[in-house]
Amino acid sequence: MATETNAGTDKGVGVALACAAVVAVGAVLMITGASDLEGAAGFGAAMVFSAIAIVAIHLWG
Repeated sequence: MATETNAGTDKGVGVALACAAVVAVGAVLMITGASDLEGAAGFGAAMVFSAIAIVAIHLWG
């Protein structure tokens, strides 16, 4: 007799961790950026990828 299992996936966690790595790079770029434009680009990347990480956790969580 076969039993049905409900196996979850860790896709949301994986996407969130990948986005967290990009967020860390963006934050480092923001702190160490030589010009205002590079600092702004680092801040923008950190904000966008942190939002994507939160959405991924909620979407696949």
